[in-house]
Amino acid sequence: MINPILIPELRLMLAEQDDQGLIEVTTELHPATVADFTEGLDTDETWRVLSHAPLAVQADIFSYYSNSKQDEMVHGAGRQRMSALLEEMAPDNRVDLLKRLDESVVEELLPLIAKAERQDIRQLLSYPEQSAGAVMTTEYASVPDDITCGEAISRLRLQAPNNEMIYNIYVLGSDRHLLGSISLKSLIMARPNTLVSEVMESDIVSVQVDEDREEVANKMARYDSLSIPVIDASGRLVGIVTHDDVMDVVVEAATEDAHRMGGVSPIEGDYLETSLQRMWFNRFIWLSCLFLTGSLTFSVMQHFEGLLKETAVLSLFLPLLLSTGGNSGSQAATLVTRAMALGQVQPSIWKRVLRHELAVGLALGLSLGVMGFARTMLVGEETLDKVNGWHLSMVIATTVAVICLWGTVVGSMLPLIFKRLGFDPALACSPFVATLCDVTGITIYFSIADMYLTLP
Repeated sequence: MINPILIPELRLMLAEQDDQGLIEVTTELHPATVADFTEGLDTDETWRVLSHAPLAVQADIFSYYSNSKQDEMVHGAGRQRMSALLEEMAPDNRVDLLKRLDESVVEELLPLIAKAERQDIRQLLSYPEQSAGAVMTTEYASVPDDITCGEAISRLRLQAPNNEMIYNIYVLGSDRHLLGSISLKSLIMARPNTLVSEVMESDIVSVQVDEDREEVANKMARYDSLSIPVIDASGRLVGIVTHDDVMDVVVEAATEDAHRMGGVSPIEGDYLETSLQRMWFNRFIWLSCLFLTGSLTFSVMQHFEGLLKETAVLSLFLPLLLSTGGNSGSQAATLVTRAMALGQVQPSIWKRVLRHELAVGLALGLSLGVMGFARTMLVGEETLDKVNGWHLSMVIATTVAVICLWGTVVGSMLPLIFKRLGFDPALACSPFVATLCDVTGITIYFSIADMYLTLP
């Protein structure tokens, strides 16, 4: 996020070569704050400001820049400078950066990085995009199970400067098999001569390296963990996923769901930085589908053209009735989609969901039907134009009740159907449900009207 407050002052400090002031700005403020203050500078100015901080601090600041800013800085920096910065970055952050860069740029940078770091990068790059391996870090605190707590603390003093998370320490056996974990607090409070294996927690929650990262986020939320270990098929510890990485996953997943619920293909990156072509394409796809679906209303109304000519008053209630179906359907779809995201609902229990929503839909339909009946009875004789007021009120009341019940059922079932077919359940939320309820709602409305208003 750009914060322009200090930009003029930073440019003045650069012009006057105020090295001491720039050192204070880059080292005494939080890295995220420095990133906000320098985001609006051009690439050359940004690198000149960052050069006044130690390389480790530069890496921290760099990680807080937006994706577009990071990409600009990579192309505006020398290969030596960028490779040195990559070595200092957290493994997960640098892999995220390298995945966005052109393969040719990555191949130019990797040979300049230390061999150990290069192997780590290639390993992390090999994991599927949506897997736990793609978001994990290989910097974690670990101790063997056959040493004392006093020895373990001594080892942690050596590991701490290079590890992102030391609050959870993982206990490893031979060949790095994960045996358990111990918190830093427990380790400090234990007697120095006590074996680590005696105080560790062996019942530990872990995830597979190829497990979906949203499932990882759900597990961390369920067990309220700061980090969760990632193991391979043989049970060896290969990394950990930390809470900050999970937050990124949650935000990304929520953003995708919000876009799909609004009828937009997910947009990566900042809203204002998305190209016109990409924005048009992502929105046109769904708008065109919804337009074609909505155009079926023309066919339905054309079928009931005669009834509509005879009783023009019916058209006055059309927006009210259609919005009732769309709103009830969107409500149900949103609730069920969210319940599915939290693991509370699965497609296998669709009958239970259906019974639940039938009861709710019926109660809502009857309540709104009474309101619709009362409102219709207030219509004046001049508007009714020879239409029986009692019959019209019954048409509106019955239609409201049926449409509300139908919208609730459709909205609750579509996310489950989409999930079963392998699609994102968020696609079933409005405006998709609203459009479907509009088309079917018109058919319901005129069918009920035709039945009531043709009665002798």
